Amino acid sequence: MVSVSTPDRRSPSTIENWARNVTFSAGHLDRPSSLEELRGLVARSDKARVLGSGHSFSDVADSPGALISLDGLPSSVEIDGASASVRVTGSVRYAELGRRLHEAGYAVHNLASLPHISVAGSCATATHGSGVGNGSLATAVSAIEMVTADGDLVSLARGDEGFAGAVVGLGALGVVVGLTLDVEPAFTMRQQVYEGLPLEALDEHFGDVVSAAYSVSLFTGWRSPHIEQVWVKERLDGDAGPAATSLFGATAAGGPLHPVPGVSPVHCTEQLGVPGPWFERLPHFRPDFTPSSGEELQSEFMVARTHAVEALRALAELQEHVAPVLQISEIRTIAADELWLSPFYRRDSVAFHFTWVKDTAAVLPVVGLVERCLAPFGPRPHWGKLFTLPPETVRASYERLPDFQALARRYDPSGKFTNAFVARYALDAG
Repeated sequence: MVSVSTPDRRSPSTIENWARNVTFSAGHLDRPSSLEELRGLVARSDKARVLGSGHSFSDVADSPGALISLDGLPSSVEIDGASASVRVTGSVRYAELGRRLHEAGYAVHNLASLPHISVAGSCATATHGSGVGNGSLATAVSAIEMVTADGDLVSLARGDEGFAGAVVGLGALGVVVGLTLDVEPAFTMRQQVYEGLPLEALDEHFGDVVSAAYSVSLFTGWRSPHIEQVWVKERLDGDAGPAATSLFGATAAGGPLHPVPGVSPVHCTEQLGVPGPWFERLPHFRPDFTPSSGEELQSEFMVARTHAVEALRALAELQEHVAPVLQISEIRTIAADELWLSPFYRRDSVAFHFTWVKDTAAVLPVVGLVERCLAPFGPRPHWGKLFTLPPETVRASYERLPDFQALARRYDPSGKFTNAFVARYALDAG
């Protein structure tokens, strides 16, 4: 949540993710410069995976064979006003997409907290923003183009057989080289941060708080009986009047804030109710800064929104265990969808995100404690974050998993795009 950078390539034999908690099995990074070169590389490789922006904390992108970066391919953002859509190539990041769309008078429905991440990688793992009416970023996808195991170029569109399984595909079906997204007219937003929301206020008013604006995020260090900050991102349609000065006992901040207490807000998007374009307000962080240097680990668990208050209260009981290894925790809401491997499949959800200190040995036991605390509520982990849930528990959360496995056999019968992570959690293969 707090930063992004490119993977470490200081040594040709060492490739790491952004946080440097995952060392990839591949000894080098392939950078094809054309679609034809990519197709040939995939066709002759025994194993292949795409790295994306390197912002996953799990080994979801790892590959024992070819590890591919799409950054060398031509980058393209093609807007089609007639169909209210935009086609992006596989290397495009949300920062570039947001700027290009806004200049043309368009927007996507939501953005994640960081604009630095790739569109293809974000959709493949169901990365999300917040808002009770907003689906994950993947729900904007209306068509997908991918290079399959034999080097063939395959396209699927919304409504096609298998489309709902391919969008959040964990890279298991092929190399995504193009996505078409729904767009809408550009809009203006303002962002106001409120401080000191009593935790007890959420017992009766959780729904009211998270529905207070288009996108709402709650931040807590689990160190007190308060939600330290509530970030309210309000969509402005006409004259909305001044922003509220209070929110269920929380008061409007007198100056800009960073989610992590004591950290300079210079990297954060503009606050204090100042109107601005959607792509400069929906993320928490600016695209022209690197908010930190990867000195963190992350976990995130999604439960049904109907269990939000119960889950909050259960997590509050873990304060003495969580707080010592936590930088900050964020609570967001996401609308249900129909994407087979989405953590939000047919379930309006609340997401509990944890930005941990960078100490894997100290953090993992606490992650396990959080998982056991949330177990009664059926948590689904974010595919790109750290979790310790048993594979059989994760697989049991996805009723369309057999259909996804059949889809993987159809497009990748030899398992070229399968790695240990996909085998464990999606394909029931070890």
